Amino acid sequence: MAGRGEIPEAVRGGRERARRWGAANPWAVDIGIAFLVQAAMTMPFVLPRGPELEPATWPAYGLTTLTVLPLVWRRRAPLAVLLAMLAASALYKLALEGPGQPLPYTGLVSVYTIAVLSPPWKRLATAVVMMVAVPISVWLNTQSARELTFSLFVFGAAYVFGRLQDARQREHRIDAERAAARERARIAREMHDILSHAVSLMVVQAEAGPVAVRAAPERAEAAFEAISATGRDAMVQLRQMLGVLREGSESGSAPREPQPDLSGIPELVERVRASGLTVTYATEGGVRALPPATGANVYRIVQEALTNVVKHARARTADVRLAHEGGVLRVTVTDDGRGPQAGSSGHGLVGIRERAAAHGGTAAMGPGPGGRGFEVRVLLPVPSGTGVRT
Repeated sequence: MAGRGEIPEAVRGGRERARRWGAANPWAVDIGIAFLVQAAMTMPFVLPRGPELEPATWPAYGLTTLTVLPLVWRRRAPLAVLLAMLAASALYKLALEGPGQPLPYTGLVSVYTIAVLSPPWKRLATAVVMMVAVPISVWLNTQSARELTFSLFVFGAAYVFGRLQDARQREHRIDAERAAARERARIAREMHDILSHAVSLMVVQAEAGPVAVRAAPERAEAAFEAISATGRDAMVQLRQMLGVLREGSESGSAPREPQPDLSGIPELVERVRASGLTVTYATEGGVRALPPATGANVYRIVQEALTNVVKHARARTADVRLAHEGGVLRVTVTDDGRGPQAGSSGHGLVGIRERAAAHGGTAAMGPGPGGRGFEVRVLLPVPSGTGVRT
């Protein structure tokens, strides 16, 4: 239920659908605006009029329609539409002297449109035109300072509202570009993690294959099976990711495939074990149900840490531990390899830090317990709504 001052979700959804429909059908929107303005211009012709007022004739009404009709092209040539409207309005005033209008509707719509869509030189030209046209119109009508002040105010307000709308649209475009850049960076990290992990395991298995063929053929067969399984798994994940990209570019609202989470870590550990590395996995404090984004993040952190062990550590054993301590999830990956190396802050470790920071956590890397091996330590806050899964 929406709180006080908040826009209900249904209303926001309706506004967004209307915005998308309007962007896809600009002609229909402009025709609708022209009809609305025409309806407003019709009011003085249908309301009862005193005998002292100018008569409401059909020729005068037809000329009001001529002032409104250019609004249909307001997006294509806004300045030309404004000039056409001013010419038709001058003809209405000088030739027919029909009923007056409470507001210059067509002029306000034209000035607003120019403020939203036109470049600076056209906006400047509009300001010059209106500074000349408004005083002339007032002089032909009432010659009063009150009307002049009011007319300048309403046209100025239309211009200001147009500029504010333009700023809002530019802000939305910038937000969309930033969101697209973040999504591209996320996909790049995902593809890096998938490919780096799979290729590292396949290389290790392939290098061990010739030795195993000579010494223990049964181990060679297992190595080739592990290579095949790792390659198939990587292909499945890449196919899902590329499928999401393809569908998203076509429909704009394609659902994403399920991302890996904590439940996939045991299988990940088994694949790494198949490479010959002894890996242990344990959890402490109960296995909690995490939000999908957090669970996928933890999976990728463990995957990247184990990939670094396989590629760089020359280790024999590795240990993966997940500990839930209050509102924090502690992820630790330790190995007994050769420890930190100079210049070892590659893309993998940077990616782990970025993933931790993206979820409000921290990541530290350094020597393992007692100075042996290497250890990756990540702390992630766990949202308060998560519970323990039994």
